[in-house]
Amino acid sequence: MLNRVILIGRLTKDPELRYTPAGVAVAQFTLAVDRPFSRDSGGGEREREADFIPIVTWRQLAETCANYLRKGRLAAVEGRIQVRNYENNEGRRVYVTEVIADNVRFLESANREGGGGQGRDEFGGGNSGGGYGGGGYGSGGGSRSSGSRNSGGMDPFANDGKPIDISDDDLPF
Repeated sequence: MLNRVILIGRLTKDPELRYTPAGVAVAQFTLAVDRPFSRDSGGGEREREADFIPIVTWRQLAETCANYLRKGRLAAVEGRIQVRNYENNEGRRVYVTEVIADNVRFLESANREGGGGQGRDEFGGGNSGGGYGGGGYGSGGGSRSSGSRNSGGMDPFANDGKPIDISDDDLPF
């Protein structure tokens, strides 16, 4: 059996972070994913369509998404589809389909307004470190300085276990 989904889209609003009674973090947000086709609206114009897919993240990944993702940001989500149901106040059975994410990649860096930037920040469910954009969970939060270069013959790799701050301009890709 295989239940795997990969989505790329934009957040429709900021993630909602909550905690279970046991203290486990859970974040929910909706991803707007463009459909691969568009509809002709009659006047020769093409109208794009999108699907709005609910995403759920747990534990450290939930806190990271709540801290660094914002409405409109481009993100890639990898996870599984889950269908759950419950009985509402009127006694009706309600079915909810959502993606349980175990990996979220931030595709735009937070310090670039209006999009277009290609950040390399990635956070998996079991990982405690960040992706390529400077390491640690702070790499998606726009905390990069704009010119941390090696000066004065110091060892650039002697960072005492702290994340290395690298400007996007210094990266070859």
